[in-house]
Amino acid sequence: MPSEIDGVPTDVIQTGVIRAFQEPTGRFRPAPGGVSVGHKDITAGTLGCWVKRDGQWMILSNNHVLANVNEASIGDAILQPGTHDGGVNPDDQIATLEDFVPIELGGLPSDCNIAGGLVSLLNAIAKALDSNTRIQAVRAQAEGNTVDAAIARPLKEEDVKAEILHIGAITGVAAAELGMALKKSGRTTGYTEGTVQQVDVTVNVNYGAGRTVMFTDQIVASPMGKPGDSGSAILDDQNRLVGLLFAGSDDSTIFNKIYNVFSKLNLTL
Repeated sequence: MPSEIDGVPTDVIQTGVIRAFQEPTGRFRPAPGGVSVGHKDITAGTLGCWVKRDGQWMILSNNHVLANVNEASIGDAILQPGTHDGGVNPDDQIATLEDFVPIELGGLPSDCNIAGGLVSLLNAIAKALDSNTRIQAVRAQAEGNTVDAAIARPLKEEDVKAEILHIGAITGVAAAELGMALKKSGRTTGYTEGTVQQVDVTVNVNYGAGRTVMFTDQIVASPMGKPGDSGSAILDDQNRLVGLLFAGSDDSTIFNKIYNVFSKLNLTL
């Protein structure tokens, strides 16, 4: 390329391969983090990122995305995209459920015979006294949960794309700090940014069906997602993995500390 043509300076700018953008709700093969995924019996969540356990690639996302809030069985089909986004089993199966951290669900009916007998007695007394009040035995939550996390094993290694849509490759892991700049790529809102607002937080999270679940040792960030973004990987401005998004409100985003997730599931990058 000459330095100028007819007196007009020229230059060459390297762009790399230019591709058409694809919505994160579409079907991706190979599949990066940040796209639609889900257990065959749920709607859809987000494929957070690819991690490894014992040298094998695994999808990392939430329990409620890959394991249907403890209802799934190991080996169940994981679809990409999720069913809400048109995924069909078995045509769109990308992985099988490998493992998950059970969520301790407080407030559910108790199956304890002693508690059940005591409740029956007390309700009978209340009825005899013409009281309209009744009680129910429920299973107490023993301790706060620290993660909502699960992993799935890909059917084919060529379906793995070890980067995150619109972000790129993960460079390492880091601990979230107050004021830290964050970013994520998710199935619903795509690429968003935020900042850490609180650390070491205890929160109560509504899982529907009357289930309010306590989580401890969590990070609260500014609003970064909406329903369907659950499972998104949270990174800092150096592309280091710091957390796993699992809940939020109009005013905040809640995510698990990545060191807790990796420890519970024996994971590495």
